[in-house]
Amino acid sequence: MAEVIAKQTGGDELIQLVSFTIGDEEFGVDILKVQEINRMVDVTRVPNTPEYVDGVINLRGKVIPIIDLRRRFGMDRKVKDKNTRIIVVELNGRVLGFVVDAVSEVLRIPKSVTEAPPPIIAGIEAEYITAIAKLENRLLILLDLERVLTTEEHKELQAVAA
Repeated sequence: MAEVIAKQTGGDELIQLVSFTIGDEEFGVDILKVQEINRMVDVTRVPNTPEYVDGVINLRGKVIPIIDLRRRFGMDRKVKDKNTRIIVVELNGRVLGFVVDAVSEVLRIPKSVTEAPPPIIAGIEAEYITAIAKLENRLLILLDLERVLTTEEHKELQAVAA
């Protein structure tokens, strides 16, 4: 399979991403981590949870924690609207939902258009960021969703959806 991809791109590996926006920034995550993308639904608030946890939802009989990426990245809350989406992912064997302002598209980009992030990136700790993709007229920040939450925060979330 990798040979086929390499031949199609002249030897350059393709990365498949789901792109989304938070505020004015555009982000991308590995499509293989994404289970589904849902419209915003009512979230049940759980007392004594971290401020970036909106609460939980019932997704086909399974209770999953919902993380507001705006809050996780230290940005102001935004009123949810018709574009707000929940990106459902499985991380370390747990299903979580991440709230984003809007989902843009699925992209296939050559790995060669990405580069390591600079040490300091406006408002977002670089440990979450795997790379920056330089597209024609925009930059795309590639996130490692497994590193968006610390080990301790993963443990806190287990208690939320237990």
